[in-house]
Amino acid sequence: MSNHEDSHTERLTRLVSGALHPPRGFGRILVALAFGAVVHAIFAAAVLAMISAMFFGMSRSFGTVPWPFAALTNAALVLQFPVVHSLLLTGRGSRLLSYLVPGKYGATLATTTYAIIASIQLLGLFVFWTPSGIIWWRAEGAAFYAIVCAYAVAWLLLIKASFDAGAEVQSGALGWMSLLQNIKPRFPGMPTTGLFRFIRQPIYVAFALTLWTVPVWTPDQLALAATLTVYCLAAPKLKERRFKKRYGSRFLAYQRKVPYAVPAFPNRRKNV
Repeated sequence: MSNHEDSHTERLTRLVSGALHPPRGFGRILVALAFGAVVHAIFAAAVLAMISAMFFGMSRSFGTVPWPFAALTNAALVLQFPVVHSLLLTGRGSRLLSYLVPGKYGATLATTTYAIIASIQLLGLFVFWTPSGIIWWRAEGAAFYAIVCAYAVAWLLLIKASFDAGAEVQSGALGWMSLLQNIKPRFPGMPTTGLFRFIRQPIYVAFALTLWTVPVWTPDQLALAATLTVYCLAAPKLKERRFKKRYGSRFLAYQRKVPYAVPAFPNRRKNV
């Protein structure tokens, strides 16, 4: 056999061996990229579904449950998000997230798993809602453009607040990117910059604003806005308990200085 044939055989052997025995860490990288693709695809779909559904006052969706049973189905859809979302943030919920992905990557992917579940919940809420078919009010003319601008600003505030808090956590990227780099997830520190300089809960406040700045009002939108606004005002209390345990006196000092949900504007009156 010639040297050329020998080298060709050796290369073929290496290719076959590489296919049968991939490089160390290849499985980890594949899992990380797969979870990244899934979480960001579902996250994007959920956000787009939410923006679209609320823009039309929840009057357009794919739910087909007959009334009055649709009322119970819609109630279940709107309640499942805050209930499950909050439970998964507890100590037991965090441990459960680590076990949902079998194998040794579950703990690292916990934040990504959490984002996937939350996105599926939101997607289900806004895709499978059964509209009542009743429209109370629809903005027209200048009012329409003004409200649409307010709706866009509310969403921009929500995006800004999410980045201020740590976009990698809010989007679910922290888990899969940590696995990709083969490192332990490192959460960002206590947020105090950006919108967090003015209020302690800008994400929840911005989320509530998106619920009320819509150009179409229906009984559906009112029920959704009222329920989730209560959640936006109450849920951060649980979050702040966790922050007190994690950051201690630092958070207490921040809590005394920065308002909860309504910015405190300084008194600019001059003393006479």
